[in-house]
Amino acid sequence: MAASWDTLKSATLKSKAPGREYVGFATLPDQVHRKSVKKGFEFTLMVVGESGLGKSTLVNSLFLTDLYKDRPDLSTEERISQTVEIQQSTVDIEEHGVRLKLTVVDTPGFGDSVNSNDCWDPIIAYIDEQFYHYYNDESGLNRKNITDKRVHCCLYFISPYGHGVCFVFFCLQNATN
Repeated sequence: MAASWDTLKSATLKSKAPGREYVGFATLPDQVHRKSVKKGFEFTLMVVGESGLGKSTLVNSLFLTDLYKDRPDLSTEERISQTVEIQQSTVDIEEHGVRLKLTVVDTPGFGDSVNSNDCWDPIIAYIDEQFYHYYNDESGLNRKNITDKRVHCCLYFISPYGHGVCFVFFCLQNATN
């Protein structure tokens, strides 16, 4: 009927050296690594700064892709009237068998206007919303297919033509911490 412990033990365990038994948990890091590589990784990068500082160029250069090929060129009038609007671009990248789902969150219009009061509010709202969605998904019963849209890294682009770091960046940094 039921197999004895000695029978199961001898059938499943392999002897690595005379007198020593091998359980198999030493291969656990390799198993986790293989599972992670097979599934792939998700990474969300937020770029924040005034227009024309090279945010899109840096992201395209870092990941060797043209992430913003569908973005229209705005006229001067459209740029002046533009408010901070969150734009997401997602691309799947594979390198040496490792898959990466890269989401770049761009914030065109941040800090462009003369009156930049509360221009960080949409950025903070976006970050908080992503954490809220992830928390709700993690708290649920079915956690197998959770997509992680939280911001993992935020790059601040500071204009070299200004007089140092402006007040807007301090407000954004304090609000995100």
